[in-house]
Amino acid sequence: MTRTPLRPLARILSAREKGENPDHIEAENKRLRAEASRDRQRGRAEGRLLILGFAFFVGFAVVGLRMGDLAASVPEEPRSFASGAQISAARADITDRKGRLLATNLSTHALYAHPKQMIDPPRVARELAALFPEMKPEDLERRFTDGRSFLWLRRKLSPEQMQAVHEIGDPGLLFGPRDMRLYPNGTLGAHILGGSSFGAEGVHSAEVIGTAGIERAMDARLRDPALASQPLALSIDLSVQTAMREVLDAGMVMMNAKGAAGILMDVRTGEVLSLVSLPDFDPNDRPNPLVKGDPADSPLFNRAVQGVYELGSTFKIFATAQALELGLVNPDTMVDANAPMRWGKHTINEFQRKNYGPKLSVTDVIVKSSNVGTARLALQIGAERQQSFLRRLGFFAPTSLELSEAPGARPLIPARWPEIVTITTSYGHGMSASPMHLATAYAAIANKGVMVQPTLLRREGTVEGVRVMSERTAQASVEMLRKVVTEGTASYAEVPGYAIAGKTGTADKPKRTGGYYKDKVINTFASIFPAEDPRYVLIVTLDEPVDTSGPEPRRTAGWTAVPVAAEVVRRVAPLLGVRPQIETLVPDAVSARRN
Repeated sequence: MTRTPLRPLARILSAREKGENPDHIEAENKRLRAEASRDRQRGRAEGRLLILGFAFFVGFAVVGLRMGDLAASVPEEPRSFASGAQISAARADITDRKGRLLATNLSTHALYAHPKQMIDPPRVARELAALFPEMKPEDLERRFTDGRSFLWLRRKLSPEQMQAVHEIGDPGLLFGPRDMRLYPNGTLGAHILGGSSFGAEGVHSAEVIGTAGIERAMDARLRDPALASQPLALSIDLSVQTAMREVLDAGMVMMNAKGAAGILMDVRTGEVLSLVSLPDFDPNDRPNPLVKGDPADSPLFNRAVQGVYELGSTFKIFATAQALELGLVNPDTMVDANAPMRWGKHTINEFQRKNYGPKLSVTDVIVKSSNVGTARLALQIGAERQQSFLRRLGFFAPTSLELSEAPGARPLIPARWPEIVTITTSYGHGMSASPMHLATAYAAIANKGVMVQPTLLRREGTVEGVRVMSERTAQASVEMLRKVVTEGTASYAEVPGYAIAGKTGTADKPKRTGGYYKDKVINTFASIFPAEDPRYVLIVTLDEPVDTSGPEPRRTAGWTAVPVAAEVVRRVAPLLGVRPQIETLVPDAVSARRN
C-alpha cells in the first residue's frame, strides 16, 4: 500500500505562494488517513461478524435437523453392550410337502435388568419371583445388589408376562426384541424338526440356531439371509404324519410297549412321508438330555433313526433275494429245513422249537419264517458275498437322512465274520441296524431292485438310483412277502381293499451287561403296499410290546406290530391317494329285471 505524505512539497510551495497556511494541508491529510483506516477496520469487523453469523446458522440448523430426526424415530432402550459383528436373526420357515407350516419365527421380547438403575431391588425381586416360579427372590435380590450393571433375566416372554413385568414399574427392568422359533403343531414331527435355541445374543437381537433334527442338519440353509424368504419344503405330509402318530400312540398303549417307531417312505423317490418316534416331546419346550441311564429312555431319543436294533426275521428276505439273484435257487426250490440244525457247538432252532422240515420251498422258508431254511441259503451264499450284498443295501454305514442324529446311528457289525455269523445274520441276529436302514433296503425291493437314498426334503421329478438286484428278483421277493400276509405270520396285516406284502421280525432284546432278556423283545413289521404295484414302504417297530388280550401274554410281531401297521395302512392309504381294490362280484345266474 502506497502511503501519501502528510506535507507534500508541491502543495506546500503552492500554498505559500498563495499566502495559505501549510499546516492546514498536513491536518487535512491526517484526517483523510484516519478515515481510511477506520473504513478498513470496519470492513474487517463486518466480515468477521458475517462468518460468525453463518457458523451459528449452520450449527443451529444441524441441531434442529437432528432433533427432528430423533422426534420422528421409534424410541429404543440404550444398548448395554454390543458385539463387533451384527447379529442376524433371520431364519427361513419350514413347511411340509404341501406348504403347511411346521416351523416359523415369532416376534417376542427378552427381559434384562440394569440393577444400578433400580429404585427398589428387594421389591422387584419379590414381584419377579411371584411371576416366574423358577426364580427365587433371595437369589434375585443378591444378584441385583452385588454391583453388576447388567443381568439377563429371561430369554423369552409372552405378551402377558411382558405386561405383568411392565406393571412392576421399575426403570431397571428393560425389554429387548427377539425372534424366537415357533412350532405350531407341538409334538407332531418333533423328532424330525428337532428344535432350536439362541446362539449369539445382544440386547436388540439374538441368533437362532438349530440344536437337533433337521433344524441343526440344515442350519446353514435356514440361516442364509439370501434364502430367508424361501421356506424349506420337507417331504413330510402333515396329514399322514398326524395319522401315523395317532395310530402308533394308541398301538403302544394297547400293546403295553415302552416305545414305538414308524416310517413311511415313497420307494420311487426316497421321500420320507412320515417319521414318528414315541415317546416324543414338544420342540417349543425341548427337555434336557439325560445325563445318566439308557439314552433310549429319553423322549429326545429318535427310535426310527438312532435306535439300532437286531431286526430279527425281517432280514430273511435279503438272504432269499440274494440266493435268487445269484441263481442258486428259485422260489420253488426245496431246501433242507430240518430242525434243529447243528453247526459246530451251536444249535439253530425254530420259534417254539418247531420243525418245518424236512424240506421247504424257498417261498415257504419266508412264509413260515424258518431260521434253519434261511441259514441253509446263507451258507450257500457265503460270508463274503453276504457282506457285499448287505453293504450295497446300506447296512454297513449310517443313513444319509438330513437329521443331525443320522451320522451317529452306525449299524453294529460283528468284528469277525465266521460261518456262524453268516447264519445268524441271515435271520437278523448278531447284527443291528435302525428302522431307517430297514426301510431303505425294503424300498429297494419294492422299487424293482433300484435303491434310492432316503430324504426328508421334497424332491421334484425322477430320481436316479442304484440297482442292487434284478427286477425279476425284486418281483419274486415281493410275491413271497405277499404270501407272508395271506398264508403266514402276518395274517393280521390284511386290510380290505389294500394288498400288503411284508415280513415280521421278533428279536430278543439284548442286555447292557451281555446276553438277552427272555421276556423283552423288539418287534418289527416291514411292509410294502400296494403289493401289485409297490409304491410305499411302511416300517413299524415296537419296543418291549406284549399283547395281554388273550389268556397268555403274546410277544411276537404277528400279534403286536402287525395289527398296528395294518391300522396305519388303513388310515394313510386314502390320504396318499391309493385307491382300494374292490372285488368284482360274480353275477347270479338268475337276476331280477324291472319292466
